[in-house]
Amino acid sequence: MIAVIDCGVGDPRGVREALRFVGAPCEITASARRIATASGVVLPGPGTFRGCMANLHVRGLAGPVRAAALEALLGRRPFLGIGPGMHVLFGASEECPGGPDMPGEPGLGLLPGRVEELRPVPGEPHLKFPHMGWNSVSLRKRCGIFSGIPEGAFFYFVHSFFVRAEEPGDVAARTAYGAAFDAAVTRALLSGTQFQPEKSGETGLLLLKNFMELSK
Repeated sequence: MIAVIDCGVGDPRGVREALRFVGAPCEITASARRIATASGVVLPGPGTFRGCMANLHVRGLAGPVRAAALEALLGRRPFLGIGPGMHVLFGASEECPGGPDMPGEPGLGLLPGRVEELRPVPGEPHLKFPHMGWNSVSLRKRCGIFSGIPEGAFFYFVHSFFVRAEEPGDVAARTAYGAAFDAAVTRALLSGTQFQPEKSGETGLLLLKNFMELSK
């Protein structure tokens, strides 16, 4: 059974229905026990870094989620973070850097890097922010959740922030919206996507099917 975590941000139902469509047994849960015993774990978006981390702490799930992600790093069972669910795998975000009026919100700190704001690029005034729409991705890895996905495949993005991974080997895919940025990361069985696979048509469903196969 794949656990789709309900941390109070975003809509986990879309991910659940997409997983069910590809034949994956799954359930939405906020239970630490169910997360600990699941065959795979998904932390969905959209939402915000601050909201995701704050709700994980309030619901007592920060520890169980971190433990599940650590197991993925050890190759024991897969973990997929989507949008802010990927962002919190890193240590810090420009969304909540901290200061005298607003305390910072640290992430789980499992991968080196940080989350930065997607800003307008000089010379491209036509670009709208936040970024909402379809973009093709350039693949750095064609295994794991990206098995069988062609170079230049299109995925659906909804975001104002992006990950800048410190380790080039963690980057699975990149895309560009004005400036280039990391669209997905993977290390062992730990994966994260900036795009929303459940909203990305047949290609997104293939990615989720690959995740299901890793969970068996």
